[in-house]
Amino acid sequence: MHLPTLRQLEFLCAVADHGSFSKAAEACFVTQPTLSAAIKEIEGHLGVQLIEREARGASLTQAGEAAVERARTILSDTADLVSAARQAGAPLTGPFRLGAIPTIAPFLLPRTLKALRKAHPNLKLYLREDQTERLLDGLKNRTLDAALIALPWEANGIETMDLGDDEFLLVAPTGHDLISQHAIRSTDLVDEDVLLLEDGHCLRDHALSVCRLPSKRGGADVTATSLPTLVHMVAGGLGVSLLPKLAIDAGVASGADVELKPFETPMIGRRIGIAWRTGSPRASEAQMIGEIVRRAL
Repeated sequence: MHLPTLRQLEFLCAVADHGSFSKAAEACFVTQPTLSAAIKEIEGHLGVQLIEREARGASLTQAGEAAVERARTILSDTADLVSAARQAGAPLTGPFRLGAIPTIAPFLLPRTLKALRKAHPNLKLYLREDQTERLLDGLKNRTLDAALIALPWEANGIETMDLGDDEFLLVAPTGHDLISQHAIRSTDLVDEDVLLLEDGHCLRDHALSVCRLPSKRGGADVTATSLPTLVHMVAGGLGVSLLPKLAIDAGVASGADVELKPFETPMIGRRIGIAWRTGSPRASEAQMIGEIVRRAL
């Protein structure tokens, strides 16, 4: 029996990903004839057509879809085998794929990476910034080894480690009435135009939750795509908002015409955590990275 090689399975998955023999060949750093011959050889071994060759690309047959699903699992399991063997010899060496949400990545990673490089000089850290749902999908489909996210967050097949709390502070235009108050509470925001990040950012949900504000608010159609944009909108007099202390400490509001004020009772808006796939051979490495992040916090 002739079995497909791992390289041939990579070629098959590349065609599935790119929908084109030429683009798949480019992604795999081989010529198109080499890739086409490998696909034909797999099809010959299996006795079934996997790819429909079309004038403007390529698509999977039903058998091809089933084969690609198995191929991805085989390739992922092989990568896990390599990771487990490497970890047994020396943890946190070689490539490690770490994700982080946009409201954490630019503020926490810069002070974490230096410590990681110092502690593990042979670690090659590949970073991906994305929203929580897509990062968790990456953990489940094994394109990520771990991800820095905001907790609480529960998902099947995902384990997390709590790294520390992140306080929310009020950010308002310079001279705003709330800044001059002796003390502020979350109830003081009920009649204010509270600016938020757009849907999809978990920080939006955390802000709504801790302030006990409805998710649909009149006059709240103006949203921001990032924390720096949110700060500029506040400076422009469009409303007030909440900023995580993690971002404030990193200077996200520096130079803007805004003022910051803590709440009378510290408002713990979220917890920072690291997540990994249940059963991942790199779980202990994810926890090691988590400990370094905890110290940075």
